[in-house]
Order: sequence, then structure tokens, then C-alpha cells
Amino acid sequence: MLLYIDTSDSEKINLELDGKIFETLSKKRKSQRLLPFIYEILKKKKKKITDLTEIKVNTGPGSFTGLRIGVAVASAIGWALGIKVNGRDIRKGKTIDVTY
Repeated sequence: MLLYIDTSDSEKINLELDGKIFETLSKKRKSQRLLPFIYEILKKKKKKITDLTEIKVNTGPGSFTGLRIGVAVASAIGWALGIKVNGRDIRKGKTIDVTY
């Protein structure tokens, strides 16, 4: 199952799971809201984090801090689960290609 994370907007977080888009307002504390929001959406869909097979994350353009939060969370989940993030296996020493 593919999870798409978009934290480029300074006022909201967008997630896509199973082709359905979920949105939450997050003007402040985006770094504290993203991971609980992911778990909330997975719970609503009756899925577990271990059901994820790949993560895609928006790498820009957008708010630098917002993008950094999205990439960091995607990388952490990808590494923990051993799944690809933006098409790359980060456990093998490869990083996410973030170009602006």
C-alpha cells in the first residue's frame, strides 16, 4: 500500500492512502501533528503501518521546514519498515533526492 505525504503547504498536511486524499489543518506544530495524523488515517482505513509497501513524499516547492518534516518522517518510517521512499531503499545508504 502506498502512502503519499505532502507537507509543502504552510497551513495543512495532505496524505493520500489507497487513492483517497486526507487533509488536516496544521498551521503550528506540523512536526508534532504529522505522525499522529498518519496513524489516525491508517486506523480509519483499518490498516497498520506495517501494511505500507512504499512511501512517496513531496519534495518541493514549498515551505523548507514543512518539506523537511515530511522527508524526515517518510525516511524514518521507510527505514524502520525496510520499504522504499520515493523509489529508493534508504537502508542501503541511499538518500532521497531532494532537488529544487
